[in-house]
Amino acid sequence: MNIDDLIAIDVHTHAEVSCRQPADAMWQPFEDAATKYFKAGKRPTIAETLAYYRERKIGLVMFTVDCEHELGARRIPNEEVADAARENPDIMMAFASIDPHKGRMGAREAEALIKDGVVRGFKFHPTLQGFFPNDRMAYRLYEVIAKHKLPAIFHSGHSGIGTGMPGGGGLRLKYSNPIHLDDVAADFPDMTVIIAHPSWPWQDEALSVCLHKPNVYIDLSGWSPRYFPPQLVQYANTQLRTKMLFGSDWPLIAPDRWITEFKAAGFKPEVHDLILKQNAIRALKLGG
Repeated sequence: MNIDDLIAIDVHTHAEVSCRQPADAMWQPFEDAATKYFKAGKRPTIAETLAYYRERKIGLVMFTVDCEHELGARRIPNEEVADAARENPDIMMAFASIDPHKGRMGAREAEALIKDGVVRGFKFHPTLQGFFPNDRMAYRLYEVIAKHKLPAIFHSGHSGIGTGMPGGGGLRLKYSNPIHLDDVAADFPDMTVIIAHPSWPWQDEALSVCLHKPNVYIDLSGWSPRYFPPQLVQYANTQLRTKMLFGSDWPLIAPDRWITEFKAAGFKPEVHDLILKQNAIRALKLGG
């Protein structure tokens, strides 16, 4: 990224519309539920997302979510996201998503994507993928990520996906308690672990893990900042001021709205640039 030209770096954006394959009907009920929960609008293509972020001079990390094992919904190809980053390296970084249930084949895919030189991290969603992050089943994949000293983002806390569906769409919230990431951070100190979202109802667990483990960060995506738990703002202003990251959860929350509300949410002025940009430069190793 041309970090000097950017006003912020959004570490949490989604690719939700593929231009290479048709939409999967299996995913539609989950998308409808998320749309209702977030009061979201039409989903943009990757190209539309890039145009939006470029106009605002905001860098972005983009990924899809591979939940083929748990939901049977076809993922957007990691290669489609990687190609977009290859063509827009000044503002975009690509993360890949590989369901850890894919075992050795998943580890092989991760190696190939990293070798290609564009993918710079990985995204996991324990609730959608149906696994505890500290399940040894996932460790083959983590070993590849740690070997290359890359970051991994893990969804944490409540999930808007499945909310309101019968049985929550069959999804289990228990998988996304951030305390399970304590094992991951301890066992893979060379892998940067980013806990995504305010982790309600387990916010204190996330803060403790982030405070205790040097390789753990928290991204602030998925919630309007006006609703952040007070202890999250407190730690962002003090002990964890260098470990909090701006993330929007685009397209479910727009960065324009997030940044406006962030500046009125009780964060000290001296931490604004840290959270919006500087902490991401360090966590994503963008500083050269």
